[in-house]
Amino acid sequence: MDLVVRAVIVFFAIFFVTRVVGRRELSTMEPFDLILLIVTGDLVQQGVTQSDYSLTGALTVMATIALLTVALSYVSFKSPRLRPMLEGEPLVLVQDGEVIERNLRRERITIDELLAGARQQQIARLGDVRFAVLETNGAISYIPIDK
Repeated sequence: MDLVVRAVIVFFAIFFVTRVVGRRELSTMEPFDLILLIVTGDLVQQGVTQSDYSLTGALTVMATIALLTVALSYVSFKSPRLRPMLEGEPLVLVQDGEVIERNLRRERITIDELLAGARQQQIARLGDVRFAVLETNGAISYIPIDK
């Protein structure tokens, strides 16, 4: 039972940390980020299982985390009110060619990153963008102005 309690606490701690880190950072992982993720996983494992190296302990922790993941997904699916808290909401970064600086600062996105994403979508300048939206998965969607 102790393993389950620790797994639940760590699961929600990781959920909280990923929400605080921000969508954009998670969608653009650098090599250092991957190493940090692996090290974090090892530290989490040590905190959850402590000195329990049994197969039963590992399966118990894996089942607990899998059930929590499915439960959060189900709650998000069934409850539209909780969905923004669990998954986040799309955020408009550019509207009718005008950059919304407050939203860029909130998500720690630079103009250069925004311009690079636009260029990847064959959009030469932000003035040609009706909307640029930071999606819940961290990707930026660009909708050009119809000409």
